[in-house]
Amino acid sequence: MSEAIVLVVALAAGGWLALRPFLGRAAWPDEPPDAHDDVARAVSSLRDLEFARAAGTIDAADEARLRARIEASAFAAMEERPTSAPVRTLVVGALVAGVAAVAVVALLPASAGDRAPGSTITGTVPSGPSLASLEDKARAAPNDIPTRLALADAYEDADRASDAAEQYKAVLAIDAENVPALNGLGLLLFRAGSQDGALLAAERVLRIRPRDADALFLKGLVLYTQNKYADAVAVWKVYFEVGEFHSAAPMVRTLYEDAKRKSGS
Repeated sequence: MSEAIVLVVALAAGGWLALRPFLGRAAWPDEPPDAHDDVARAVSSLRDLEFARAAGTIDAADEARLRARIEASAFAAMEERPTSAPVRTLVVGALVAGVAAVAVVALLPASAGDRAPGSTITGTVPSGPSLASLEDKARAAPNDIPTRLALADAYEDADRASDAAEQYKAVLAIDAENVPALNGLGLLLFRAGSQDGALLAAERVLRIRPRDADALFLKGLVLYTQNKYADAVAVWKVYFEVGEFHSAAPMVRTLYEDAKRKSGS
């Protein structure tokens, strides 16, 4: 109990010392605009542009022109902005540093005393299973669907699309209505240029789960690529109802507006 009281008092004192030089100010000064916002938006736009190029929904000339415009609008503006840190950031930084220092002094000895013999003070971050261990596990338990799906993801991360497809097919041989396997295989088929196969996989998912965001995204993308803009708009309307936070939502919004214009919707 006494240690807790000492910690609270120390935290309060650290915060007061950090804020003391600024207590006489009547109001915070205005901060300059943060260049990081423009950079974040540019990175997001460039990522969406790269996805559109890979999907074949934009030609090379348009992709190069848009990329140059995005980079110029974000990174050129950074050079014109002041580099000094705003006062508010300095104050908050000082406060955080004071609190962190007090917390470390008060808590680190106790944490070090409680650790197991031979272990590190900070501990270690556990890592996921390796590709080799997943392969061994899949061979030992060929009907283990979660392991096969994880192995397919690992193969995709290693740019081994054909091996990933084999794992998805193996899962579907066990469970013909496995949604993650259908979605994964459908996206691989689309990337390989098999639009009909991708559309078939997406429609199979939607028969099982009519509002599946991954399948709605893929079906709309196939229809858009096939210049069936009105159909893509109809599919993506449902997608936006369920996929607001889907990873592809920013890209789909751009394609959706383009499909609306081209379809006259």
